[in-house]
Amino acid sequence: MTKKVVVPLADGFEEIEAVTIIDVLRRAGVDVVTAGLGSPEATRGAHGIDVVPDTTIDTIDAGAVHMVVLPGGMPGAATLTEDPRMQELLKAVAARGGWTCAICAAPMALGPSGVTAGKSVTSYPGFGDRFDHGPYLDERVVVDGSVITSRSPGTAMEFALTLVDKLCGPEVVGELVASMLVDRAAPAYEA
Repeated sequence: MTKKVVVPLADGFEEIEAVTIIDVLRRAGVDVVTAGLGSPEATRGAHGIDVVPDTTIDTIDAGAVHMVVLPGGMPGAATLTEDPRMQELLKAVAARGGWTCAICAAPMALGPSGVTAGKSVTSYPGFGDRFDHGPYLDERVVVDGSVITSRSPGTAMEFALTLVDKLCGPEVVGELVASMLVDRAAPAYEA
């Protein structure tokens, strides 16, 4: 069964994070849907790169989603945090046992939904005090149950490969690492 992942995009998203996540997951054969929080027109990244989402957040059926992955960037992460549709999607996916994941500033968007309560997390430095969570770790990628968090644009590849590992297994990660010539020395921190 093909796994379905939703990557929400809000104006001000971090382009390296979003595109790395989308690209690596699609290379692994995962069904990735980008969902804009605004109009179906292009969503503008934090560095002026426009991306046309596949759909809008309003069309997403939470019952068919295995994982939600939030790219960071500002003000995109703040918009994800404040959007009630986003919070409902996170709650619904978590309630079904799905994965809720975020990188850079975006882990703060997981807080209002309650999915990080008691969970070990990481984020971009300085954003750890903006949401309810368990232990804050200075690790590049942290996995605690069905919550996966990461630090920055510089950890986007490790983060994406960790997502592939959880959805598709280590064999697929090995194939991607070999084909993309990635040096994956450090595995994710498992809390």
